[in-house]
Amino acid sequence: MTIFNHKSFIAVALMALAVISTSCFKDEPLNAECDIEMAWVHVDNLGANFYNANDTLLNVLSNEDKIVFTMRDDADVTTFAPQFKITAGATISPASGSAHDFSDGPVTYTVTSEDGKWSRKYLVSCNRMARYTTSVLDFDFEHFELDKDYHKFYVWHNVLPDGTLGDDWATGNYGFYIANSNSAANDYPTFVLENGYDGHGVQFVTRDTGPMGHSFGKPIAAGNLFLGKFNMLAGLMQPLKATEFGIPFTQKPVRLSGYYQYSPSAPFTDKNFVEHPERIDAGDIYSVLYINHDRNGNPLVLYGDNVLSSENIVAIARVNNVNETNGQWVKFDIEFEYEKEINPELLANRGYNLTIVFSSSIEGASFEGAVGSTLKVDMVKLTCEEKE
Repeated sequence: MTIFNHKSFIAVALMALAVISTSCFKDEPLNAECDIEMAWVHVDNLGANFYNANDTLLNVLSNEDKIVFTMRDDADVTTFAPQFKITAGATISPASGSAHDFSDGPVTYTVTSEDGKWSRKYLVSCNRMARYTTSVLDFDFEHFELDKDYHKFYVWHNVLPDGTLGDDWATGNYGFYIANSNSAANDYPTFVLENGYDGHGVQFVTRDTGPMGHSFGKPIAAGNLFLGKFNMLAGLMQPLKATEFGIPFTQKPVRLSGYYQYSPSAPFTDKNFVEHPERIDAGDIYSVLYINHDRNGNPLVLYGDNVLSSENIVAIARVNNVNETNGQWVKFDIEFEYEKEINPELLANRGYNLTIVFSSSIEGASFEGAVGSTLKVDMVKLTCEEKE
C-alpha cells in the first residue's frame, strides 16, 4: 500500500489538467482517492461543548491532513465521536462515529482508497480554548518556515493566546507552486523580508506565472497573505474560490495599523496579458469582519469574489491609495467602518470571522497588475475594543 502525500496530489492535479486540456477522460475501475471531505460531530447540548454550531461541522480541504475542532475550554473530550464523509468507496480506520479520548492529543485516522493502493493519514484533534480577551493583537511576522510538504516556499504562523503557534496565515504560494515548482523560495510571490521595519517582515511581489499559467488564463500571481485558508484544488479550476478568507473571532476590532513600503512596476497588464500603459498598479491592505453563517445557520466563508461585497460583511478597514513610497516605510492606522451593529452574544460564541489581507496588486485576484510590483509589510497591529 502506498501512503498518499501532497506531492502525489500535485502530480494527480497536473495530470488532471492535462486530461482536461485534451478533453480526453478515462474511467478507472476502482476509485483511487482516499480523502476526508468533511468532518462533523453530533451533540445534544451544543452549549456544553461548543461556542457556535459552525464549529461542529468542518469542510476539509484537499491539501489538509490536520482536522481541528474548536471547543469550549471546559468541554469533555474523553469520549469524543467525530464522523466523516470520505471519498466514494474508501474506508476509514478507526471507524467514523466511534468514540475516542482526545484529551491527550490528536487521534490518527487512516483513509484507504477503494482499490487498496493508496492511503492517507489525518490527525484529528480538539482545541479547547477560552474566549479571546487580548485587546491588541501583534503580528510581527517573525514566525515562519519552509512549507512542510514541498520545502519550497515560506509559510507564516500566528501566536495563539496560549503562546503556541497557529496556522491561520495563508498565501497563494501553493497555487504558484503548481506551475512553477522549481522556483527558489525568494522567487515565489510571497517570501520573507530580511530587513523589515523591525526584524523580519513579509515581501510580496507580483510574478509572471510562466507558460502554464498563461495557457490557463492566469498570467500573473500577486503576492498575498491573509488570515484564512488557501484551497489548492479550487485554485486549479475556480481561482476566486481558492482564497477562503477569515478565522473565527470573538472581539470587536476597531483599528488596523502597521508599516508598509510599495513600489509599482510597469507595464500594467490585464487578464489577457495585454499591456495598458495608462494604468498604474497599486497594493492593497485591508481587514474584514463578517458573519460566518447564512440565515439558516449554515457555515459560510467569503472568497476572492465577495470578500469586499458580501451582505454578511459587518465592518471593513482598508488602507486608501497604497502607492509608491520611494523606499520609505509609511505608517498606516485606519479605523473599522461598521455597516452593521455587533451582536454581543453572537460575537462571544464565534459567530463572526475576521480576515486581514495584503496584496502586491490590488486587482491581482482578477490576474491584473504589473509583474514586479512590490509590497513590504511589517509590525501590524489589530486593536480591539476592551471588554469590561
